[in-house]
Parts: sequence; C-alpha cells; structure tokens
Amino acid sequence: QVQLVESGGGLVQAGGSLRLSCAASGLTFSRYRAAWFRQAPGKEREFVSAIGQIGGNTAYIDSVKGRFTVSRDNAKNTLYLQMNSLNAEDTAVYYCAASSRPLAGYLDREYDYWGQGTQVTVSS
Repeated sequence: QVQLVESGGGLVQAGGSLRLSCAASGLTFSRYRAAWFRQAPGKEREFVSAIGQIGGNTAYIDSVKGRFTVSRDNAKNTLYLQMNSLNAEDTAVYYCAASSRPLAGYLDREYDYWGQGTQVTVSS
C-alpha cells in the first residue's frame, strides 16, 4: 500500500535550520505532485509548499518564502523541505502529501495520500 513517512523533525532554537524528508513507497512517486502542510496547536492544517512531478512548478506560502526550499529526488522517492531561519511561528506538525493532480494547490482535498507527520518545535 502507499506510504509516506516523514522524518527530520525535532527541537531547534530560533534562527536555526532543519531538513525534513518524506520517503514514499507503494506509488510511482514521479507521477505525483508533492507538498508539505503543517498544523500548529489549536490551528487548522495549512499548506506550506509544493513541487511538481519532476521538480519544477514550486509554490510557497508567503510566510516561508526565502526561508524554506522544497525539493525532491525521484530516484530515491523522497521529498525534502529545507527550513532555515526558523521562528516560533513555524512550530507545528509537518505533513507530506502527494497528489495525482499536476496542478494541485493549497487545499487538503486536492491530495490523495498523506504521511503521519513529524513534529517541529522552535524555541525562542
């Protein structure tokens, strides 16, 4: 069956960096647009970033532009999120997701598969 497994979360000080990974299995990963979402305590899950099937067509929410970089390695069936200059507002559970829709955007319902999430905590 399809599995998306995130890793790389943890506790980091404000201004620090983390790199999240999402290992995909059970699907032809290169055929899926992939994305990162996050959910902070007491808030709804929100879109963070997305990337096209072969690595282009990236998108970011305004609050992470210039700080986060999404990438993928289809040979390794892995999605990445490099997060720099982290601040307390980035504290959340981060989820990866995959969509069969090439133009999938920022809505949860556009994504077919989800990982279980990885916690990112930024201390100020």
